[in-house]
Amino acid sequence: MSHERTWTIANTISSSRIFLLAPLAYCLFSDFDNNRLWAAGIVATGALTDFVDGYLARRLHQVSDSGKIIDPVADKVAVGALAAFLVILGDIPVWYLGMVLARDVLIVAGGLFIRARKGIVVQSNWPGKIAVSLVALFLMLSILRMEELASLLELTLWLSLGFMILSLVVYAQRLFIGKRMNEGESAWSEH
Repeated sequence: MSHERTWTIANTISSSRIFLLAPLAYCLFSDFDNNRLWAAGIVATGALTDFVDGYLARRLHQVSDSGKIIDPVADKVAVGALAAFLVILGDIPVWYLGMVLARDVLIVAGGLFIRARKGIVVQSNWPGKIAVSLVALFLMLSILRMEELASLLELTLWLSLGFMILSLVVYAQRLFIGKRMNEGESAWSEH
């Protein structure tokens, strides 16, 4: 019987996004010089880990079912917590946090259903990855509170919402239309 390793380098890097929440909260809720810039730096570091973990998983041949779970869960926890922090601070509207959380709950529930029914771990899709990146950019711009970036902030708000909806549609196709879910079988699958 073969057991895959859960705590690979890639999975450890994925998990680090959750541990970055403590210093992020400290920077956002404390009043010290450049606290918002420090917070933005922490968010940028978290976003960088999202690219590095996938690259290392493929490069070091550590792609695993546990990694397909840990990576998106770390994304969802980190993004949801950051959005909640920004709602508390009055930087983003509550309805945006609601959209982010509703999408994530639906995707996790659908993924658990597919895993229970078919024994398959659904991998992140490209619209989902783009949505998370746009949400992160929107949250980053919200952290910075720069008037010069107001139009970019508005653009990323609507683009992120559009890609959240698109990614949800792609996941729904996998769930309800019975699309095959193995890696590489969909135009929307990660390569």
